[in-house]
Amino acid sequence: MSHRAGRHFLQIPGPTNVPDRVLRAMDRPTIDHRGPDFNRLARAVLDGLKPIFGTHHPVVIYPASGTGAWEAALVNTLSSGDLVLMCETGHFASLWRGLAEKLGLRTEFLPGDWRHGADPAAIEARLAEDTKREIRAVCVVHNETSTGVVSRIPDVRAAIDRTGHPALLMVDTISSLGSIPYRHDDWGVDVTVAGSQKGLMLPPGLSFNAMSQKALVASKTATLPRAYWAWDAMLEPNRAGWFPYTPATNLLYGLHEAIVMLMDEGLDNVFARHARHGEATRRAVRGWGLEVLCADPREFSDSLTAVVLPEGHDADRVRALILDHFDLSLGTGLGRLSGRVFRIGHLGDFNDLTLAGTLSGVEMGLALAGVPIVREGVRAALDFLVESKRPTSLPR
Repeated sequence: MSHRAGRHFLQIPGPTNVPDRVLRAMDRPTIDHRGPDFNRLARAVLDGLKPIFGTHHPVVIYPASGTGAWEAALVNTLSSGDLVLMCETGHFASLWRGLAEKLGLRTEFLPGDWRHGADPAAIEARLAEDTKREIRAVCVVHNETSTGVVSRIPDVRAAIDRTGHPALLMVDTISSLGSIPYRHDDWGVDVTVAGSQKGLMLPPGLSFNAMSQKALVASKTATLPRAYWAWDAMLEPNRAGWFPYTPATNLLYGLHEAIVMLMDEGLDNVFARHARHGEATRRAVRGWGLEVLCADPREFSDSLTAVVLPEGHDADRVRALILDHFDLSLGTGLGRLSGRVFRIGHLGDFNDLTLAGTLSGVEMGLALAGVPIVREGVRAALDFLVESKRPTSLPR
């Protein structure tokens, strides 16, 4: 069958569906990146990103995936042989660790079970032991895309502060920025890492670093090699609305439109919408009689939910069946979770009806695959969505 009627449901936890407004914004002629029209675009984008990150400090934009932003955060602040404390919260935390080691950094990995976020008490205990102040940075993934678990960054910051340790705090927000509350300045983060293809509602291709004054000071003495990723080479032209090399012009058109959309909806409303959809999805999972991977309700992700299948059932087979029968893409289990979980993305340009269709496809697919479920998941989610919308003055 060469044609499938209707629209494909892309419900992986990123890249997310790109809104038509953003697609149309990118569908424009490329302009001179040394001309006045681009200068106005660049200034608007660089200023417009700051409230999304929750910062008054600079945000730099690279033509890259989130992996590039990981590397930029490390090479701009650290030197070969520096010790970095990282937290084993899932697949992407593990990848960040591997990248750090390839750069010549030493890493210490606080062990985790992939069902909980970074442990503030463990971070505090390790930093307190570090009387020689060898640890130069603490790196945490805010929302672990492989598990649907959110680390409590304010608690991590408080733990660092209680020890008086000077280590930098670096946070990956690739699957949380623009979906889950995040405040770079208020939470005392030194480097925030982000990407374009999730809550910012763009295709892959842009990555970001927001940095504190402390991080900028550290960059003056850091000696890891950097050229393309160098903050100073980017910040100086950015101040005047320019880039040091050819930027991804049409993606910047899309980014400008995405910023306008987020601001028009209001960030608090964006976060509330994601919170409703996260809770509705978890109610669906429990209604099916299945298990949410995240073990601590304080750490539930509102941008994706990882669903654990019973023993004897292959999550990848279920995903393939759902794609084949209902044209719905779900996220695969990564690393040690391969075949054990599937992930439902509910972030970005996403509304109640899209969620209802997504959960209906999952419920039908689970039934077709012979997974033992109770056919009450969709109903539980819809009941929650209706009740959460109902004005208290209306009769029930």
